Amino acid sequence: MPVPRPILTAELLSIGSELTVGETRDTNAGELARSLTGIGVAVGRIQALPDDFDTVRDAFAGAVGRADLVVSTGGLGPTPDDLTREAIAAAVDEVPVVDRELETWLRALWSRRGVPFPEMNVKQAWLLPSATALPNPNGTAPGWWVDRADGGVIVALPGPPREMRPMWADHALPRLVARGAGAPVASRTLRLAGIGESQVADLLGEALLRASDPVVATYARQDAVDVRISSRDVKPDTGAASAAAGAVGGSARAGGAAERVATMTDRIAAILAGHVWGEGETTWADAIGAALAGRGQSLAVVEVGTAAALTVLLGDQPWVRFAEAIAADSPTAREHGTADGLESLARRAMELGPAELGVGVRARARGADTAVSIVVVGPDWVQRERRMAFLGGANGRTRSALAAAHVLLTAIRAH
Repeated sequence: MPVPRPILTAELLSIGSELTVGETRDTNAGELARSLTGIGVAVGRIQALPDDFDTVRDAFAGAVGRADLVVSTGGLGPTPDDLTREAIAAAVDEVPVVDRELETWLRALWSRRGVPFPEMNVKQAWLLPSATALPNPNGTAPGWWVDRADGGVIVALPGPPREMRPMWADHALPRLVARGAGAPVASRTLRLAGIGESQVADLLGEALLRASDPVVATYARQDAVDVRISSRDVKPDTGAASAAAGAVGGSARAGGAAERVATMTDRIAAILAGHVWGEGETTWADAIGAALAGRGQSLAVVEVGTAAALTVLLGDQPWVRFAEAIAADSPTAREHGTADGLESLARRAMELGPAELGVGVRARARGADTAVSIVVVGPDWVQRERRMAFLGGANGRTRSALAAAHVLLTAIRAH
């Protein structure tokens, strides 16, 4: 039995020609990557591979040479183009044999349905000397847990998500956690508005974005630009762990991952002051709702030319007492086409609510982009702003709603 090594790095292989020709979308890899990242295992590569033996074998061999853990999905069926078992066997230089218990289980699946057993399915009962089977209650393809000669692990999972998910969650992942896979992870995510991802990167600078501990990464989401700051605490008590610590910039340094992340988060928040509106998984509805609740206030919304994009963004919230969408070419829109007219519409919405605050937003095409007018009306104050939203049409309307949400939240917090 090989001596287990720390499981700190992983690679994911998604196997099946249906993925590489675009017939099927790979959701497995993303789910597995999030799961592994959550326990502190760094995912170095994700590959989609066709049903070609040489390609799959070489991918396993390469991944085994780079990562402590290799997780594959797909290719565990009974047909000749299901080549995962053969590829793993070749990569680790072992010969698979039929496991009699698995064969008995497989034959029983057909027997109880009164259907003849296809002999090609016997390959689903194969095991390597270094492998144990992972149960599959939702299909006929058991998974493999392979204890590699170098102390690492290969986990082979079926491709269908309804089979992959329970096998991973109920069998593979608990086994990895039990043997101490990963390292403690600290992370925080800042949510930004009023700034693009490239502008964020320019303000943060290349040196900070290329730093290995903490890792700082930017993501352009539909509702915000996110900056994620993360670090791992890797114990330097083995050679593999020390190497992994070096790979993430010496994350075994004094202070701990949480402290390093907190320090970097404060630094980034200062650089991006005025754009940070939330953290983590906070939505606009969460942030605006919390700001209103803290002041005991409710909201009325009126929109012109946005197709109710702001109302959709906020969702069905109890603190939205009134919401109205007005077509851009309607008589009401033409009658209230000025800044004072938009404020008048917002005040009318507050009365109809009734609500303590009102927000009005108007979107108008300006060439290829969208001009946005926003007014927020409070009990004894008014805030007006104009923005230019990138692109027109549906994209411009969505960005108009995001601009209005940012102006609204900033105004609530300021008063």
